[in-house]
Amino acid sequence: MDDHQALSLRHITKRYPGVVALDDVSLDFAKGEVHAIVGENGAGKSTFIKVITGAVRPDAGSVAVRPGTGADASPAAEYPAMTPALARSCGIECIYQEFNLVDCLSAAENICFGTRLGALVDQNAMNQVARGLFDEFGIDIDPSAIVRDLSSAQKQIVEIAKAVSKKPRVLILDEPTASLTVSEISILFGIVERMKKQGATLIYISHRLEEIFAVSDRVSVLRDGRLITTLRTGDCDRQTLIKHMVGRELSETYPARTSTPGALALELKRLSGNGVRDISFGARRGEILGVAGLVGAGRSEIMKVVFGAERRQWGEVLVNGVASAILSPSDAMRLGISLIPEDRKTEGCFLMDSIRSNIVYNILKKISGFFVVDQKKEAAIARDYIDRMRIKTPSPETKVLTLSGGNQQKVVVAKALASESDIIIFDEPTRGIDVGAKHEIYELMNELCSEGKCIVMVTSDMEELLGMSDRIVVFAERTLAGELGREQFSQEAVLELASGG
Repeated sequence: MDDHQALSLRHITKRYPGVVALDDVSLDFAKGEVHAIVGENGAGKSTFIKVITGAVRPDAGSVAVRPGTGADASPAAEYPAMTPALARSCGIECIYQEFNLVDCLSAAENICFGTRLGALVDQNAMNQVARGLFDEFGIDIDPSAIVRDLSSAQKQIVEIAKAVSKKPRVLILDEPTASLTVSEISILFGIVERMKKQGATLIYISHRLEEIFAVSDRVSVLRDGRLITTLRTGDCDRQTLIKHMVGRELSETYPARTSTPGALALELKRLSGNGVRDISFGARRGEILGVAGLVGAGRSEIMKVVFGAERRQWGEVLVNGVASAILSPSDAMRLGISLIPEDRKTEGCFLMDSIRSNIVYNILKKISGFFVVDQKKEAAIARDYIDRMRIKTPSPETKVLTLSGGNQQKVVVAKALASESDIIIFDEPTRGIDVGAKHEIYELMNELCSEGKCIVMVTSDMEELLGMSDRIVVFAERTLAGELGREQFSQEAVLELASGG
């Protein structure tokens, strides 16, 4: 292990029943660098970082770590496997794609969890630590707020603050910007740059390729559990990277759509509820309506009101021109509305159930007779969506819990699409999904539009927002800030409205 290396993995192999997750992977990570890892879902990224953190024990190979930097550097030590305690003692921290917070504790308590600030629990001291980090980030979160009451974006910020507070020597960031908007991403990049200058090693996993080129020094590509190549980021371009990732050319990031918007399918008139007020807009058949806004602007909150998951205070929801009393998700689904939620882990799927049972959950009545499920139809529908969504699994009976984050997201999308709704609300539809699968979901959305479906797309991905939307409505401070037609589209125009301009 060279002196400039902080972490080295040699010949790492990990097998699961029916799947080789990692196949003889060797990688070195240098001090003071940002090293990106990319690949499609199921490529082995999650297993690889779990090997580093000790959450997974490899079947073969070794991990060498050189704790410290500069004068504090210790001799390298090699281990056949890490443990979580050993990884932490070596200064390795990870921000996982799925939140690793205690919902019943406050933001400050989560950030300081496992850190002694004195002989007794000092709530004020914890709040001061959290407030200092939030102020540094430029984020307004109450340190005493209970985590379960925070939005997904705020939870992500707490995760980042929790990891940064421990001053790690190696920090792994697994899809850290999935819930963040442009301004929060800029803040995160500033933190990454400061840590890099201080000699820390940062391992950055993201499906957003623009981030890879913006923040990383080197990039390694995994495919089907194997290391394909490692490149200096400045020496490659987007198409080259995509080709290495998917093993084929993708000619367009956002496929062209030929459908023409038709009649109004969904209309909100002064709708208020779930902390959001006075929302009025319409969405047409055959179009994708983009919904933008900063963290806490109220985008996801009002969609839950439309879907009946949260109570409406006043205002109207019109479906195909008819005012509708939607008091529950069951009411919404009967009216042909589906919601693909932002938080797939707690709201989108049943993790302990099979892929098959998740996909057909909303349509059991349609495929049943005399209270008995037609198992042939059930199996055929499940297999069809597994193939269409390219869900990587050895069997439809595999538990969703065992899938990668991106494949879990695909199950959530498949579950909504199987209900054949006319109005589909996609809340962060490609969060944690690789570039190849993103392209397929975009094509699927276009296909749904051509069938006359109405799509409402809430997204924090600016490129996705501008590339896929026909119109954009922008939220700010929990109300509607404005609307943009395609001829008005620009990042500046969206941010101007989102920031209260």
